[in-house]
Amino acid sequence: MADAALRLQNLFEQLLGEPLPVRIRAWDGSQAGPPGAPTLVVHNRRALRRLLFKPGELGLARAWVAGDLDIDGDLYTALDLMSGLVWERGEDARTLAGALRDPEVRAAVRGLVKLAGPPLPPAPPPEEVRRPRGHLHTKRSDRRAISHHYDVGNDFYEIVLGPSMVYSCAYWQAPEAEGGTLEDAQRDKLELVSRKLGLSAGRRLLDVGCGWGSMAIHAAREHGVSVVGVTLSQEQAAYARKRVADEGLTDRVEIRVQDYRDVADGPYDAISSIGMAEHVGAERYLEYAGDLFRLLKPGGRLLNHQIARRPRQDESAYSVDEFIDAYVFPDGELAPVGTTVTQLERAGFEVRDVESIREHYALTLRRWVANLESDWATALRLVSPGRARVWRLYMAASALAFEHNRIGVNQVLAVRTPDSGDSGLPLRTRTWN
Repeated sequence: MADAALRLQNLFEQLLGEPLPVRIRAWDGSQAGPPGAPTLVVHNRRALRRLLFKPGELGLARAWVAGDLDIDGDLYTALDLMSGLVWERGEDARTLAGALRDPEVRAAVRGLVKLAGPPLPPAPPPEEVRRPRGHLHTKRSDRRAISHHYDVGNDFYEIVLGPSMVYSCAYWQAPEAEGGTLEDAQRDKLELVSRKLGLSAGRRLLDVGCGWGSMAIHAAREHGVSVVGVTLSQEQAAYARKRVADEGLTDRVEIRVQDYRDVADGPYDAISSIGMAEHVGAERYLEYAGDLFRLLKPGGRLLNHQIARRPRQDESAYSVDEFIDAYVFPDGELAPVGTTVTQLERAGFEVRDVESIREHYALTLRRWVANLESDWATALRLVSPGRARVWRLYMAASALAFEHNRIGVNQVLAVRTPDSGDSGLPLRTRTWN
């Protein structure tokens, strides 16, 4: 008799202590759970072994990436329903070890072990980062982490990002439902950054973490500045250089494969750092801020566009997201916006404006997910199925995190204000000149 789904439902509800909000369809064809809800498809027993050997988010992520688990129905609704059971509860080996003191929980785990079959831990999917031992955020480890994330293939990123090739939060005047487009919103974001930095002909801009060259090209073409863009990704640099050449901007834009810590040809009039500082790490952040401060002229401006997390009562309890660390941004760290502002000021900057654009990132991510889903067959030809599944899950879950204020994104404008105190900014700070 096919009853694996009902047994799974009962076991999970015993473990979680509350009703399961999604349906389950098991490998034997059986189904259980609330009718009409999104369905968690458990393709094989290996998914259960992944959860047993790595309880919590990472076990679920491994099963998803490997194709052992899937969602039938709306992915956003399913993730939203499940977020309170795993992500928000922070389930991991420590919390489950405490739960195992409950006899009913122990009985449920024994039932899950029996249902899972032979107790052999499946190997992690090949898309998971394999880390050598050593310190985080050295130049070598940062190159390796950046390569893991960005050297996936430019053709794949063209599918996800669209023609703008901007991999950071767009700035929406109106959602797509009201006539806005991703390309318009990304252009508007680049123009917003340019205006905040006061870019004009004859000035020099350093674009830290320049990606595929979109900010550098926009600044040179629309504002006449000379730009140096730096990235650690060989694939990004090759793509950006071709775009620069196609635009006829080689006399004004230089793309380097270079660590920002090695840039030594300042001073610059302005620096843009858009979606790069998340890679820096807490231990290195003051060094990062200090390096950018030294590279600016007195009166020069920095625009730091960075994802932020919510602060914790006990900041020492913060740990990086297991799934994102293992599959998406190795060694990436998020900080509260207040911490970022403090570190910039400690480095010598005067912080003049902080603009939260959290809702804009949710809109951006939902468009990226739609781009990927609409050309899924092509994506699977360009990268492994596991890699495509990583990006789909990561972007959809991130969209929900921004919508629910679990994370945010902020543009921080800071100035290397000279001793005279003249910041060069207008009296009304939102009037960007």
